[in-house]
Amino acid sequence: MFRSDLDALVLGVLQSGQLHGYEITKRINAQDDSILSVKEGQLYPILHRLENEGKIVAEWIPQEGKPARKVYALTESGHAELVEQRKAWGKFVLSVDGLIGPGTLEVNHG
Repeated sequence: MFRSDLDALVLGVLQSGQLHGYEITKRINAQDDSILSVKEGQLYPILHRLENEGKIVAEWIPQEGKPARKVYALTESGHAELVEQRKAWGKFVLSVDGLIGPGTLEVNHG
């Protein structure tokens, strides 16, 4: 996957609310047939970059009897970026479907 694809996945997962890094990884990796996969080592640099860009915010949440947990949430800028990513994805899907969708491939019987 490309960097912007991973950004879109992270932003998309966070649209449901605050999550910690491990939960973000679990939700991305839980999708059908493991087509989507992100490792925690890939995720945290993305989270830090998105935070520096102002698309997400991070907050330390105390836990009883455990260390505090850092959770991430979308900002207004992050919501706007997700909308743009959705538009770009829609254009991509239409373009690819136009090339490989039903009726676009000819069968060679020779």
